Amino acid sequence: MHLTVNGNPHDIDVPAGRTLVDLLRDDLGLTGTKEACSVGVCGACTVLVDGRMVASCIMLAAQVDGAEIVTIEGVADGELLHPLQRAFVEAGGLQCGICTPGQIVAAKALLDANPAPTEDEIADWMMGNLCRCTGYYQIREAILEAARVSGRAR
Repeated sequence: MHLTVNGNPHDIDVPAGRTLVDLLRDDLGLTGTKEACSVGVCGACTVLVDGRMVASCIMLAAQVDGAEIVTIEGVADGELLHPLQRAFVEAGGLQCGICTPGQIVAAKALLDANPAPTEDEIADWMMGNLCRCTGYYQIREAILEAARVSGRAR
């Protein structure tokens, strides 16, 4: 199968039952994406497939043949953090780090779709990404700050 991950093309053979999260972590060595629930409900494994958020723990690798995938490793521009990543650090939107990659990828998808979200729109969009540490306030603040810094906040 052929796919592009974070701008890098890959031709790889994968077993029929391999999940996308396992392909990313085990075959490509991109360990930023985390698997927590393994049933697609917590959001920790969120990646973008052709610009669409997916739970990589329940998507089969075969389903992404020909696709463009963005993981947390592809959000930054080399060593330059994305405004969302900086905002998460500055607002304390991360603690243990298990959900953080999925939170940031989901927030990126939100800002790509809606550059100036309200707090309610953020809460609705991020509902599928669970966090047991932060209480969500810092995550919402980080997303609002990233939108503001990008000059897109309302």
